[in-house]
Amino acid sequence: MSNAPLSAIRKVVASSLIGATIEWYDFFLYGVVAGLIFNKQYFPSHDPLVGTMLAYATFAVGFLARPFGGIIFGHFGDRIGRKSMLVFTLILMGVSTFLIALIPNYESIGIWAPILLLVCRVLQGLGLGGEWGGAVLMTFEYAPPRKRGLYASLPQIGLSVGLCLAAGVVALLSATLSDEAFSDWGWRVGFVLSAGLVFVGLYIRLTIRETPEFTRVKQANEESRIPFVDMMKRYPGNIIKGMGARYIDGVFFNIFAVFSISYLTNTLNLHRTDALTGVMVAAVVMCVFIPIFGALSDRIGRTRTYFWGSLVTGISALPAFWLMTQYSDHVLVVWLSIIIPFGIFYASVYGPEAALFCELFDTRVRYTGISFVYQFSGIFASGITPMIATALLGLNDGQPWLIVAYTIFAGVVSAFSAWLIGRSVSRQLQPA
Repeated sequence: MSNAPLSAIRKVVASSLIGATIEWYDFFLYGVVAGLIFNKQYFPSHDPLVGTMLAYATFAVGFLARPFGGIIFGHFGDRIGRKSMLVFTLILMGVSTFLIALIPNYESIGIWAPILLLVCRVLQGLGLGGEWGGAVLMTFEYAPPRKRGLYASLPQIGLSVGLCLAAGVVALLSATLSDEAFSDWGWRVGFVLSAGLVFVGLYIRLTIRETPEFTRVKQANEESRIPFVDMMKRYPGNIIKGMGARYIDGVFFNIFAVFSISYLTNTLNLHRTDALTGVMVAAVVMCVFIPIFGALSDRIGRTRTYFWGSLVTGISALPAFWLMTQYSDHVLVVWLSIIIPFGIFYASVYGPEAALFCELFDTRVRYTGISFVYQFSGIFASGITPMIATALLGLNDGQPWLIVAYTIFAGVVSAFSAWLIGRSVSRQLQPA
């Protein structure tokens, strides 16, 4: 139970939110650019589909690295403290993103171009793998027990703000520069901007204190000796259920935030700026609805909110893609087909998700537990989703209905997992 003053909680929320925003900006800036630039400049191919698949493959590698980042930083976060890991992950993420801006293309340095891009992507994945768990833990463990859903959802807004910034920066550059200038050097500006954002985040994170819950564990010398082993022994069922619940989050986000940009521009011939603007507006709307659904989970229950959110979110892909294909020449309709499912329905899952996962583990292994569940499931739920969607699109002659079926399947799996969590996991946290 947290007895921290409100001023301290607000400072922690600001720290977690701003840091998470920077991390997600860095990570998804790569995803936005992958299908627009990297497929042509770093993976040259006579078949555009192959080039796009290769670019998304490096996007997926970041997700492969994230579980390792979660295990490494989760271990030290449960052994040493949450705050120090948050500072380190922010530095790692910022440096690797800045270096991407400096990598020459394939024409200039040959095979070293995709290799260096891959290395930076791995470093990004390691950084974000440790970032998310620490950010949500700081707010969850500081928050009053009856408002943990709300407070743990606030760092989640960093995803939508970071995505909005990433899409917004690319859209602005795309709109103000010629296609040649944007392709040659304009896209690199977004990665350079990351350096300035990192300094702001570091300044704020260095001023906060460790969470009261972990401080008590530390003072009593009750830290887990090897958190990962401890987690695997005591919570194997919770790990599986948590990863299942995460499925719709990863699939839906990457379908609408990453794949849709390539789909709208390359398949439906929508202008790149219009596609990016739709995603950006959806991200702004999401900022409002994430805390709403986080607070709702405090009132009606975490698993109930997540169960219905998963089903509605998965099914919403059907009308969304129908509208995209039928009204591709009406920009406003296309925007609404992204904004409503992605900005509103998706928030019903992502809002309560942090508190749902935190409540699967006790304080001694919580950093490791939530990081592993979130990041390991991200390999199949998030990292390979743009590749799967691209392949399904090719199998169905450019029609999106196999992608829709895949998304609905993910929603059903997550709803079932949330139902299992509600049946088997006590809402009362185990004592540390």
